[in-house]
Parts: sequence; structure tokens; C-alpha cells
Amino acid sequence: MGATASGGIDWLRVSGGIIVVLVLLAAMLWMLRRMQSMQIAKGGVSRLQVVETISIGPRQKIALLRVDTQMLLVGMSANQFTALGQWQLAPKPTGDQA
Repeated sequence: MGATASGGIDWLRVSGGIIVVLVLLAAMLWMLRRMQSMQIAKGGVSRLQVVETISIGPRQKIALLRVDTQMLLVGMSANQFTALGQWQLAPKPTGDQA
């Protein structure tokens, strides 16, 4: 009978541990969502955008990035990033022109 009681206690410990981990995971997800919504509420529009990426090898990529009004072409490998090109975006036309 001692083995059965011990097995029951082990089962409760395992179940309790799983429940604690799930509760902590849910709390972390809630906190991340809240932080993200607070950043958006502050007008936290990201200045850096990944426009497009293309894989050119198993561990190499080329990415087109937009930073404010500049475009950057970047080569990426496992060990380094290399700037391949940079140019200024043309200003957006306004509707005032006739």
C-alpha cells in the first residue's frame, strides 16, 4: 500500500509542476501582448521594416530593408552582415499639384 500512496504523491507533484509551468507561460504571453499594445499606443511605428528577403544558399540571404526614407540592400550569412547597396526613396507626391 505504501507504493501506491507514493505513486499518487508523485503523480500530484508532476501534475502540479505542469500546471505551474502552464500558468507561468500564460502570464508571460499576457505580459508580452500588453507590452506590444503599449508600444503601439505610444505611436511606436517601427522605423525599420524588412521589405523582402530571398534565400540564395543554405545559410545566405539577401534582404531589402527600409529605414525611414532610405532603402538598404544587405547580404547576410551565418557570421556577418554586408551592406550591398543604399539609396534614398523618392518623396511621395502630394495631391496639391494640378
